[in-house]
Amino acid sequence: MTKVQFYHNTPDRLALACELVTRAQAGGRQVAVRLPDTGMARKLDLMLWTSEPLAFVPHVMNDSPLAAETPVQIGTPGNDVRWPHGDVLFNLADDLPPGFDTFRTIVEIVGQSEAEKNPARMRWMQYKARELPLKAFDAERRVAL
Repeated sequence: MTKVQFYHNTPDRLALACELVTRAQAGGRQVAVRLPDTGMARKLDLMLWTSEPLAFVPHVMNDSPLAAETPVQIGTPGNDVRWPHGDVLFNLADDLPPGFDTFRTIVEIVGQSEAEKNPARMRWMQYKARELPLKAFDAERRVAL
């Protein structure tokens, strides 16, 4: 069954995504990252190259021919219908990811603005209606809610 974690109150969603993706990949996880648009996807791509000077997080866009061989894939709505694995999906987009139930874990990263909170509340209710196990964390204070 898919487990869902929400990180609320995130001051910098891309920075938290970069940190969590780096940790997950270092721990041997296969990671998919779903971003709302190509601009954010490019920013995360750059962050994964530069966040830790001596670290390397192998990543590609999910439509790359190397996606199945690369531990981290980045995608956007409309380009996210097929992920090469079903381990963990980080969602920063406003809607419910297609095929979310094929992943072991979904991590929703929610910012501090109402424009980000309202769609997140809808996703929470959709996951809850499917009776998926939900956990919530305050990303700024780094505590469970």
